[in-house]
Amino acid sequence: MTAAIQTRALRKEYPAPAPRRGRGPGASPMPASQPRPAAARGPIVALDSLDLDVPQGEFFGLLGPNGAGKTTTIGILTTRVRATSGKASVAGADVASDDVRVRQRIGVVPQRPNPDRSLTVIENLEFHAAYFGMALGTAAMRGHELLERLGIGDKANAKVDELSGGQQQRLMIARALIHEPRVLFLDEPTVGLDPQARLALWEILRDLHAQGRTIVMTTHYMEEADQLCDRLAIVDHGRLLACDTPDNLRAQAPGGTLIELILDGDAETVVESAQIVPGTLRVEARNAVLRVYSDRRGEVIPPLIRAAEAKGRTVLNINLSTPSLETLFVSLTGRKLD
Repeated sequence: MTAAIQTRALRKEYPAPAPRRGRGPGASPMPASQPRPAAARGPIVALDSLDLDVPQGEFFGLLGPNGAGKTTTIGILTTRVRATSGKASVAGADVASDDVRVRQRIGVVPQRPNPDRSLTVIENLEFHAAYFGMALGTAAMRGHELLERLGIGDKANAKVDELSGGQQQRLMIARALIHEPRVLFLDEPTVGLDPQARLALWEILRDLHAQGRTIVMTTHYMEEADQLCDRLAIVDHGRLLACDTPDNLRAQAPGGTLIELILDGDAETVVESAQIVPGTLRVEARNAVLRVYSDRRGEVIPPLIRAAEAKGRTVLNINLSTPSLETLFVSLTGRKLD
């Protein structure tokens, strides 16, 4: 199957911010001759050797918490960000050497709606279509068709500020589709939407996918990724940790219930005691959180609490999760999406 998107060893580094020099009364400025600490000199790695293959017609999701590298990936694939090294192609065009052709073949829905608020809804579409050499009459006709299909046909002559958040996001989708792109990119498209608007947008995306369009979406909503995507890539700290269908990823989740004990101090001191509690399959510590996978669910909670108290820790809260994409993500990254 022909690839709509392909990346190889994709890497992006950003320069580390320079340390702030002291200012104002009582401040101790850093002498100009004093070298910066090594940590400050090192670059910030946003993507680290990312390999992806997305076939035509697939609904592909990039799943990860804020700062995982999702938006940087979309930025490179849509030619807004230049990679430090590696290769990437979209719809058969190289993003670095053939960026104009890439932009002609893609549509982009940003994380936050950014329409021209001085124009009406239909004028926004006509203005955007002009970038792609579309005649005004053709743009107007296609614009009205898209607005009708997206359920906001009655808002064509309204000003943008008269639209709700969900309606503005539909306008962004119409704008991205006005020139009939081959690949549609959506960067966390449902952030800030209420549950009803989010579900309505899901239906629109399902309809677009059913038409055979390739869609790439970033999200940090586990349910959204599970409900919409054919395949998911789990990324964190710029690295690809797993890539498969939601069902296959769920099958990779650690067995047993995930029990999280939030303690009042470092959980590492409790790990050894927790490991000998009958019914524990795996024990991990991350800062003040003790994570235990167990095949006995709540039965192990009292002895785990006693193990923590024996080490001088107080249990502040307890969370339980059955095997799922969420527990797989926690096992891979050591943290939750939120």
